[in-house]
Amino acid sequence: MTSKIEIAFELIEKLNDMYLLLARDGMILKMNRQAKTFFNKELRNKNFFDFIDSKQKESFINLFLTSIKENKKEKYLTRLNIDKSTYNLTLDVIPVFYDDVTFCLILLKEINEEKQKELDLMKFFYVAENTVNPLQLTDVNGKMIYVNPAFVAASGYSKEELLGKNPSVFSSGRHTKKFWARMWDTINSGKVWFGDVENKKKSGEPFYTQLLISPIIDQDGLLTGFFGVHRDLSEKRILEKQLIHTQKMESIGTLAAGIAHEVGNPLASISAIVQVVQRSTDDDFVKEKLGLVKSQVTRISKIIRDLVDFSRPSNYELIVTDINQNLTEAVEITKVGSKLKNIKFNLELNKNIPPLPLISDQLQQIFVNILLNAVDAISEKKEQRVEERISIKSDMDEDDVIITFSDTGPGISEENYTKIFEPFFTTKKEGKGTGLGLWVSYGIIKSFQGDIKVTSKLGVGTTFIITIPIKP
Repeated sequence: MTSKIEIAFELIEKLNDMYLLLARDGMILKMNRQAKTFFNKELRNKNFFDFIDSKQKESFINLFLTSIKENKKEKYLTRLNIDKSTYNLTLDVIPVFYDDVTFCLILLKEINEEKQKELDLMKFFYVAENTVNPLQLTDVNGKMIYVNPAFVAASGYSKEELLGKNPSVFSSGRHTKKFWARMWDTINSGKVWFGDVENKKKSGEPFYTQLLISPIIDQDGLLTGFFGVHRDLSEKRILEKQLIHTQKMESIGTLAAGIAHEVGNPLASISAIVQVVQRSTDDDFVKEKLGLVKSQVTRISKIIRDLVDFSRPSNYELIVTDINQNLTEAVEITKVGSKLKNIKFNLELNKNIPPLPLISDQLQQIFVNILLNAVDAISEKKEQRVEERISIKSDMDEDDVIITFSDTGPGISEENYTKIFEPFFTTKKEGKGTGLGLWVSYGIIKSFQGDIKVTSKLGVGTTFIITIPIKP
């Protein structure tokens, strides 16, 4: 080392900032008093590169050598690991030349609290800009003040079209005013809201996400805005559709066995007999009775066609649906599949229920699932009444359509009460069911923004109550 460099370093020995003098290979030649005090350790004759965090070591060495080569000051943010202590520091790398010898002066500054907040904000911004999850920030009035690239891509709108707008710009209209009112009540009270939502892209396509909205509270406890993060549910929706169809096929498979034996063979025999008698008689009385037989054959054929239509994959399109008609058809389908003759189906329908935009075949699948479960429950009773009942009632209040299914089955035990909507849970004998029916039904009802609840009493029976919101 030349005397000139030693004299020069003496000038910074008593400065309040921390300095290290490094050789070109990273060896520490000098460290001033402030640096020794800060680290509480003499680091001279140690290689500075060895203290750099392993994940940053290579990039720092490249920056260090570039700084020397181009004689240019560089700044670097890093973590030093010395003994068992860790230090978050900013480094100013300053090339120094004396008598054709290259040195490097390192100015070290500890990251203070304010600087750390700035760095944390930069990290958040980097994560927000690069995450695959759509993110949005709104002010207290709900106007968007930030959306990340993932949100722009998912919604189909440009950032300029979104900023300053209310998120309702991409509302699908599927959710009720009460749904959004509950959400606003939750987040305005400073609580986190979480739920599944269906929005609409600029192209008109549905945009299904799981949305978490968190209030942003400042240091004085005042609400300053809201942070929303979406999780794409597209793959989940596809899986749900596959499960729904699989479970539907299970139900139809159960019904098909009964139809093949109980309906198919008798229908063929009846049709043949009717044709033979029609050709061989001119008797008016016989013709009248044949007409009655023919009408019953037609009725049975219609039921079979309905079953075939029901078994086809859903198109998942919303259509205006008559819930009462849907209930009536579900009861007829269940009657055909039921081998028990002592079950009476009581239908009590409110004729004032308006048609609603729903996925009709999925709704009918729910009704058939619940009715078949009721039939199975009654069939498993050790002691059956002369007449067992399944009562179906449709009604409505100001906000919802209410559909009630009550049976005189054995009821549900307390230990199983909380499990009935779990996937693959079933109390049926092996080979009788997969335990997907009520789970799938629960998912469908939730996708309609509705709810399904159950009450039961051992030895008395079970009641399922479905509520479906009436759109404003």
